[in-house]
Amino acid sequence: MLWLGVLVGGCQTAPRRDAPPEMIGHAAPVGFPANIRLVTTDLGKFTELAPTFFRGISAAATDGTVDILALSGGGSGGAYGAGVLAGLSRARTRPQFEMVTGVSAGALLTPFAFLGPDWDARMQQAFTGQRSAKLLRSPMRTILARLLFPRSLPHRNPLFALVDHFVTPQMLAAVADEAAKGRRLIVATTDLDKRETVLWNLGEIALRGGPSARRLFRDVLVASASVPGVFPPVLIRVSDGHHDYDEMHVDGGVTTSVFTLPLIAGIQSYELPQLRGAHLYVIVNGQLARTPQTTPFNTVDILSNSFAAEMTYKTRGAIVENIAAAKRLGMSFRMTEIPADYLQESFIDFDQRHMQALFDYAFDCASRGLVWLTPEQSIKRNMSPRRAAASTMATIDACPVQAATGAH
Repeated sequence: MLWLGVLVGGCQTAPRRDAPPEMIGHAAPVGFPANIRLVTTDLGKFTELAPTFFRGISAAATDGTVDILALSGGGSGGAYGAGVLAGLSRARTRPQFEMVTGVSAGALLTPFAFLGPDWDARMQQAFTGQRSAKLLRSPMRTILARLLFPRSLPHRNPLFALVDHFVTPQMLAAVADEAAKGRRLIVATTDLDKRETVLWNLGEIALRGGPSARRLFRDVLVASASVPGVFPPVLIRVSDGHHDYDEMHVDGGVTTSVFTLPLIAGIQSYELPQLRGAHLYVIVNGQLARTPQTTPFNTVDILSNSFAAEMTYKTRGAIVENIAAAKRLGMSFRMTEIPADYLQESFIDFDQRHMQALFDYAFDCASRGLVWLTPEQSIKRNMSPRRAAASTMATIDACPVQAATGAH
């Protein structure tokens, strides 16, 4: 009974300020202008910001072509996106992306993807090093800890420690330099109070400079990757000029898996002539289909596979939306994903050997030009009969393009 009392007590709401009372209001992070973020259903603000936002992207395309990269969530699958980007650098086929967007694990990749090949070594360290291996060593213990202590101290949170280590003043200054040219770096979080997706312009945050900009930049990245029940939510202090409030932000993947434009732009069929002829690339840090594997009869595996199934279907839907937007706006579309017969234990498997193996696999495929698929190729591969999964992740020999075409 004492244990139950402690558990119930731990589940109670931790003290915090009230949330802003309006769905679409004027509250903004303290010390920052309102234009650093957008609730994805806010048509008025999107209409106001869009002309300058997309003119900047067009002006930044010094080679005459706008290249956009969208990075999905996927937990430990983020090592795949890191390997793809590093492999493209090795092959000298990596575009300078005028806009980079990210969700969850993809959000953690965005600064490195945005800053280019000079940051590849730090990107690899972030996704295959000791700090990422510490993210989730004991899933059940972590979930229980979240129940007992919903607001653990930041320095005891390995996700916070990972992001805090890599978001340096040097990174912030480099992002600010590129943002000043018109390039855009956008990350999604989920505002639990509003139950809405919020898109954060990290370039605008970086341009403000100083310790407060670094803190908000870091906190947004942490929030975007904070899977509820696994990592604590992030409280962001905001003000409307009269009252201070707290907003609770968690994993952007709760509400969106991968995005290019705000939801309202699709609902209203908003025309963006600056994007006509652009190239849209989507890196899916996970699998859109999977060879069947027997689920062990235990809570961790049941929850993990359930979340993975939900994420798979949500990501498929989001990709369909991105394909439709690309067609409507006259953009080309390419994507890459972890093949179905690549044996990935779980999206919460942060074992360092597995992360390194996934990175190496993606790096090798990208360096040989075998990662980018059309939607038709992806469907052909995922709807074909499954061959037996490889006995180890390192033994698979088919890159995404080879798996789609049947070539070896």
